[in-house]
Amino acid sequence: MSWLQALLLGIVQGLTEFLPVSSSGHLMIVRELLGVEGEGFLDFTVTVHLATVLSTLVVFWKPICRLLAGLFKFKYNDETDYVFKIVVSMIPVALVGLLFKDKVEALFGDTLITVGICLTVTAVLLVLSDFLPRLFSARIHGASGDLPVRPFTRTGREAQTERRNGINYWQALVVGIGQALAVAPGLSRSGTTIATGLICGVKREVMAQFSFLMVLVPILGEQLLDLLKVAGGDAVIGGGVGPLSLAAGFVAAFVSGLLACKAMIALVRKAKLSWFALYCLVVAVLIFIFA
Repeated sequence: MSWLQALLLGIVQGLTEFLPVSSSGHLMIVRELLGVEGEGFLDFTVTVHLATVLSTLVVFWKPICRLLAGLFKFKYNDETDYVFKIVVSMIPVALVGLLFKDKVEALFGDTLITVGICLTVTAVLLVLSDFLPRLFSARIHGASGDLPVRPFTRTGREAQTERRNGINYWQALVVGIGQALAVAPGLSRSGTTIATGLICGVKREVMAQFSFLMVLVPILGEQLLDLLKVAGGDAVIGGGVGPLSLAAGFVAAFVSGLLACKAMIALVRKAKLSWFALYCLVVAVLIFIFA
């Protein structure tokens, strides 16, 4: 992989990470178009995902600081509640990473047909989130677009613990399962988690920001594990991708992600997800025709 190819792939990652169209799927499509070999591509994907995670940290810096400040008061407040629900949402993807990492790596070495199938599944989920009647009757009170959600009037223990911040624990777990399934290329992580949350009864503005915050620790953790393997001599950085290419991809993904983050999140909050479903379906059909 040349540094120019890495640069283009990084830009693609940054622009598609915040839309429900699968950044990993688009990376594989552009990889095929550019003729980039598959060796080391998973490591490159993790690297550019780290870059967009860092751009998310920059955009959400103040809310994240508020969450951490509330957490270290060591009492069960709104901030602690929100952090605990993020932790619950990370359990499924952590299990997938620990138990099925080899199979996930195999998916990234597969053909574009896998991406086409997963994009089709993404399209179905997005359509369902717009048109399928909500399967659950739980009502969410007092949710706002800020982090954490401002305190609201609560009656009873359930309202104090389960329905703070516009999402309860079982909804966080179900959304986490959606994130775990979305490790497959073409199955959009943001699209899957947002659609799953909406179907479960979470409000759109709540789910948009929860979706982007719940991925921070898993991606950072994956990168830390890779660095520990390198330090222990069990792996090499890049695994077939040169340091210059990794650096070019990282910088491109970070800058493009930083520029796109706020606009993309606002678009996801307001736009009908069915339009993104149509786009995913068109791309999937093109893959089935020409792949």
